[in-house]
Amino acid sequence: MAKLLLNLRNVPADELEQVCSLLDSHRIGHYRTRPSPWGISSGGVWLEDDGDYPRARRVLDGYQLQRRQAARSEREAALREGRAETFATLLRRRPLYVLATLLGMVLIVALVLGLPFLILAR
Repeated sequence: MAKLLLNLRNVPADELEQVCSLLDSHRIGHYRTRPSPWGISSGGVWLEDDGDYPRARRVLDGYQLQRRQAARSEREAALREGRAETFATLLRRRPLYVLATLLGMVLIVALVLGLPFLILAR
């Protein structure tokens, strides 16, 4: 019976290709399902035999650990070199956008917290 190995929600195309080639190189049978046209399902990578799941999980966990470490080191390098986007750089580059977003967030919080009291006060 098939078993879901990887949900494809927010998975970049390069990672999907690397995962599929990694499973191929370890001779683990798999197939992909496409996302639904209405956004209900995001697709996935499925194992053909659920008996391969523990081995596939170990292989995928090792790959994701390497990818995470590479992404963190790349982010740290970008921060050291000053080319990473931070809140301060975004505020300097797009101040109206940041202020409008913050104002919207405050407005939503005020409505969520204050509206029940206003309704009950009637």
